[in-house]
Amino acid sequence: MPFGCLTLGEKKDYNNPSEVTDKYDLGQIVKSEEFCEIFRAKDKNTLKMFTCKKFLKKDGRKVRKAAKNEILILKMVKHHNILQLVDVFETRKEYFLFLELATGREVFDWILDQGYYSERDTSNVVRQVLEAVAYLHSQRIVHRNLKLENLVYFNRLKHSKIVISDFHLAKLENGLIKDPCGTPEYLAPEVVGRQRYGRPVDCWAIGVIVYILLSGNPPFYDEMEDDDYDNHDKNLFLKILSGDYEFDSPYWDDISDSAKSLVASLMEVEQDQRLTAQEAINHEWISGNAASNKNIRDGVCGQIEKNFAKAKWKKAVRVTTMMKRLRTPEQRDSGASSPVPGGSTCPVTSSNTPVPSADAPEGTPVSTEASVTLQVPDSQNLPAIITPDDAPPNTPTNTGRSEWLDRAAPVQPHHTHPVNNTPPHPPSCSISAATSHSSVISVIV
Repeated sequence: MPFGCLTLGEKKDYNNPSEVTDKYDLGQIVKSEEFCEIFRAKDKNTLKMFTCKKFLKKDGRKVRKAAKNEILILKMVKHHNILQLVDVFETRKEYFLFLELATGREVFDWILDQGYYSERDTSNVVRQVLEAVAYLHSQRIVHRNLKLENLVYFNRLKHSKIVISDFHLAKLENGLIKDPCGTPEYLAPEVVGRQRYGRPVDCWAIGVIVYILLSGNPPFYDEMEDDDYDNHDKNLFLKILSGDYEFDSPYWDDISDSAKSLVASLMEVEQDQRLTAQEAINHEWISGNAASNKNIRDGVCGQIEKNFAKAKWKKAVRVTTMMKRLRTPEQRDSGASSPVPGGSTCPVTSSNTPVPSADAPEGTPVSTEASVTLQVPDSQNLPAIITPDDAPPNTPTNTGRSEWLDRAAPVQPHHTHPVNNTPPHPPSCSISAATSHSSVISVIV
C-alpha cells in the first residue's frame, strides 16, 4: 500500500511492525542524525535499494514533530532534483520513511576528485539546485537549511544529477516565518536580525553556496587566530547582518564578472531586493554562456581542504556560544531549559559531539549530533542579537558587493519576493568581522 496507512492529523490505524519487515529488509544503521536513524533498505519483491529514516516516538515531541513535518513536505513535492518519498509507515512506536537512495558523493567530494573543474561545472550544479528551489518556492515551501552538505549526486555516473536532501526543517509558508533556523554560516541577514522571513532565505543560502564553490572559501571568515569563540560567533553575525564580504584576491582573480554579479544579487542584504530562484535561473551565468571554462580546480581545492577541515574541530565549541545570542538575558541566567511564554523549543546541534536530546528518556541511544535545548521567545520580545554599541566606529558596510551589483548581468525584470510585500525592517546595525564554517542550528517549529 503506497505510503503505508499513515494519515497525518486524523485518527488512524497504526501499522503493525511486521508490515515494514514483510516488505523491506533493513540493514545496519548507516548514520545517526539528530532526530532519526538512517538505514539502507531493500524491497524484498523488487530488490531495489532505498534509504530508510526511522524516527522513535519515545525520543520526544520534537522528534515526532520533525517526522510529521518531513512527511508532510515530502508528500507534496515531486521534482527530479529532490529525493522522492517512496513509502511511509507509522507504528505505535516509530515512523518509517522510505526515500530514493542517492549513491553518489557530496559536491565537495566530487570537486576534490576532479582533474579539471571550472565555472561551467559550478554553473551546472547551481542550475539544478535553483530549479529544485524554484519548484519548492512555487509550492510555497521554504527549505531553510540549504547547504553544500545537503547537495549530493544521485549516482556515480559521469553526468549524474544533483539532488537536495534533508527536509526536516522545511516549512510551508503561511505568512512570514519568525523562528530562527538553519546553519549559521548560511543564515540570511533577516534570520540573524530576527525579522520575519520567507523564501528569500533560500536564495541567500544559494549565494553562499556559489561563493564557496567558486573560491573554496566561505564569504564570511575570521582573520583572527585566537580561541575567543564568543567573539568569533558575534563577528559572524555582524558580517552577515551588513553583508560584509569581499571577492578576495587571489581567489577571485580568475572568476568572471558575471559570476560575481550573480553572487552579489543573491546575497543582497535587503530580502525584497534579492534575486528569486527563477530570476537567478534566467541570469546569463546560469542560462547563458557567461560561465568561464577556465580550470580553477587547484585554487578551489586547496582552499576547501584548508577551510573546511580546519572548521571541524570548532563545531562543538562554537555551537552553544553562537546560540546564546538567540536567548534573552533572563534565559542565560536561568538556564536553557526553563520555558519561555510564547517560545518554541529549539534543539541546537553540532555534528561532532554526541549528546542525548533534552527530552529523551534515560538510556536513549545518543545520536552523533549534539543536542542542546533552549527556548526562543516570540520575535517581538527578543533583544537584538547585535546592538549598535557593538559596532566599531566608521565601519564600512556592503564591502565588495556594490561594484558587482552595479555591473549585474541582465536578467528578466526583477519582481519583489511575494513574501515581502511589507517594507523591510533594517538590521539593528551594519558592521564587519568574521567566521569559521560549519556548526548547525536545527530549530523545529
